[in-house]
Parts: sequence; structure tokens; C-alpha cells
Amino acid sequence: MIVDVDDTLCMTEAASFALENEVLARMGRAPMTRPVHLATWGEPLLDAMPHRSPGLDLGRFAELFPGLHQRYLADGRLDVIPPENLEALDRLVEDGHTILLLTSRTEAEVRHLLEPDHVLAGRITGAYHQGNTRFRKPDPRVFDELLAETGFRPEQCVYVGDSPGDAVAAGGAGIRFVACLQSGVRRLDEFDPRYLTAAVDTFPEIIELGTLRPGERQKPHRGVRRAAARAAPSD
Repeated sequence: MIVDVDDTLCMTEAASFALENEVLARMGRAPMTRPVHLATWGEPLLDAMPHRSPGLDLGRFAELFPGLHQRYLADGRLDVIPPENLEALDRLVEDGHTILLLTSRTEAEVRHLLEPDHVLAGRITGAYHQGNTRFRKPDPRVFDELLAETGFRPEQCVYVGDSPGDAVAAGGAGIRFVACLQSGVRRLDEFDPRYLTAAVDTFPEIIELGTLRPGERQKPHRGVRRAAARAAPSD
């Protein structure tokens, strides 16, 4: 099972909005609006920021961001994984699933999640990010390194994510996709049904999805999340 980080494993959009606006304030710039942030949510940070704050000195933003990012982490304001999500990961590992992360974050933004004393230690096998992948979502080739290094075939995998771009990337790679709608940022009807295997309202519901043979798809019922959520996670 391949899992996205932001607004899938942990709810981060609101905290990221506050963090990025704090960086902008330190630069003497006006805050971005929430609709603008939501419209570009899921894009790599430095790709999104010129749209969120036109005319931004991107280099200066990149210099200021890491320090504030570390403060938010230390204060417990960012990347807090709920206990129920950790329990869901434990259930999946106990059932024999391999858990991998795939995110649009930079290596610096994901490094703390991979520390040996982090709560994810022992739960995830690896992580793929801008530092070790050549492509970015929604390009399906974002999965190339993961598939090559693990030896898994696309039909053996399922990707759990929160954005239509996640679905397009997975579908283009031949990987089943489960939409996690917990953040409330996306609606089910925003996802292309061609790439949608199932949808869940909360991350822990992935352990309730039943059994799905490799390559099998279940067409989700339009507008009914739980009726769609009867496909199963796989390695």
C-alpha cells in the first residue's frame, strides 16, 4: 500500500496555510487567501507559491521556510498523525501489507518522518519524495522509482491519496486508487471515476475495505462515498 502524506495520513492544509502566511508576513508581504491556497493544494510548495503570492522572491521564501517549518513541528502544529491512523497502519502491517509513502514534498520536508524515533518507524518501509523521484504528481512516472526498487507490479499496489492529481497519477501508472476525503478539501465528484477504485471518509476506513484481487476494480457509485469503499488495500 502506498500512502500520501498531506491530508491523507495527517491533516496538514490548515497548518500549512498558517505557516506559509507567517513566512510571507516576515517578508513583508500580504497574506494569501484560503481559496488560493486550496486551489493549489497538493502542488510542490515552491511550484505553488508563485501562484499563492505573485511576485514572490522565491529564493528568500525558501531561505525562511525551513526555520519556521521546524518550529511548527516542534510545537506540534504540523504533521501530527492521529492515533487512529497509526492504529490503522498497525492493522495493515499485521495483515502483511507493505506500507510506503509517496508525496510531493521535498526531502527536507519529509526527513523528520523517517527518523528512527518517529512514530512511523516500524510502520513504513520507505518513502518517495522530490529527493528520490524524477517526476511529480500527476505524472504517472512519479511511481517509477518505487516500482523499480521494490519490485512490486502496478496491479499489486493501491495508492491512498486526497487529490484528483493523486488519482490521475495512480491511474496512469496502472495502480488502483482510494480517495481519502477526510480533510473536506475535496469532494468525491472532483475525481475522475476512471481512476477511482474506492473512497473513504476517514483514513482508518481503509482497513474495512474487504478483499480485492490484484487488478480488480469496483466502480464507485456516484456521490456515495461508502458505497464506493468496498475495494481492498493491497501491497
